[in-house]
Amino acid sequence: MRCNLSILLVVVLSSSTLRADWPQFRGPDGQGHSDADGVPLTWSESKNITWKTTIPGQGWSSPVIAGNQVWLTTALEGGRSLRAFCVDKATGRPKASVELFKPKEPGSKHVQNGYASPTPVIDGDRIYAYFGPRGVACIRKDGAIVWTRKPPPHVLVQGAASSPIIWRDLLILTCDGIDNQFLLALDKNTGQTRWKQARAHLERAAKKNKIAKMSYSTPLVQQVGDTYQLVSGGADHVAAYDVTTGKELWWKPYDGFSIVCRPSYGHGLFYVIGSIKQDHFSIYALRPGTGELKGDSIVWENSKNMPHVPSPLLIGKELYIFDDKGIATCFDALTGKVHWKERIGGNYRASPIAVRDRIYIPNREGKTIVLEAGKRFKKLATNHLDGVLLASPAVSDGALFLRSDEHLYRIDD
Repeated sequence: MRCNLSILLVVVLSSSTLRADWPQFRGPDGQGHSDADGVPLTWSESKNITWKTTIPGQGWSSPVIAGNQVWLTTALEGGRSLRAFCVDKATGRPKASVELFKPKEPGSKHVQNGYASPTPVIDGDRIYAYFGPRGVACIRKDGAIVWTRKPPPHVLVQGAASSPIIWRDLLILTCDGIDNQFLLALDKNTGQTRWKQARAHLERAAKKNKIAKMSYSTPLVQQVGDTYQLVSGGADHVAAYDVTTGKELWWKPYDGFSIVCRPSYGHGLFYVIGSIKQDHFSIYALRPGTGELKGDSIVWENSKNMPHVPSPLLIGKELYIFDDKGIATCFDALTGKVHWKERIGGNYRASPIAVRDRIYIPNREGKTIVLEAGKRFKKLATNHLDGVLLASPAVSDGALFLRSDEHLYRIDD
């Protein structure tokens, strides 16, 4: 019941997106919640593995699922062949490998990033795959390409990471490079630009360091009053925009760049990971308003053991944070009071998900830690698979889908 209550509080998506089983990064609500029954508690390479399929190439995008198809992206030929890849959900057999872009030069990337990190999004019978400046594409479920285009120029020296989102008839992209920073809304049917909104409030970053402008966060859309607000963390600030027009509504300054975490929402508050100095992050519980948020609009904040990459997870009145080095914290979501803080071990890049009253969080060492949600810390299981786990999990038909550096797994009881 705890998870069902949190789902009622979160982002409203288009009805066609909601019909997909796991349509986007962090699932139907964009915040990692599932109310599925029967998702396994324990597994290993020899237990509860329905199938294990080799994924050619390299990529860290999470699987997205609709009907009997599981889609993800991958990069072959050292980033010179960017593809959408589909497997059969029931059998794991490959169904399609669609080359979408073939850049002559793959470009630079961070050592812990790749060329196919943004998670695709499924909307109705179409799949949208995004590779940052290399391009964005729309394909049908039969693999036919509907349209492709490149966004306006922006340089991502560490590679692309922000995932695309769908809102009604808009496909929304985050383009925060070292040279240009903007949000871009495309007509999802044609790929044509509907609006483009430049980032504001970057003057301090520009004065301190001319390259300190890049970020990689995936935005979240939430209805606030009569307006659907697109909340997006960027360099030096987080801001909310009217999703229909791109007009900026409010913003909160902080100090730093390379923001990765996706925001969460509940209880009338946005939970945003920002920065207090480079490589030192903070979480802010923000009450939306107008203009620069100050005073009572900043309900609480905390900068101890905050993550760089894993997104926050809101379940009922508790907010869970997993830092990159394996320290987990449970907060009272309304006040910021710490219920518990524990070292769970491992190194983390994936974002956690909640399946009813369980929390699943994979780590780079191939282990997935399962915790019981609540005000007291309780670890339920530690599950190990071969390989490295950086992609966030997906859930469909009571099964858990995990992507490692080489394989995609379906895990069932």
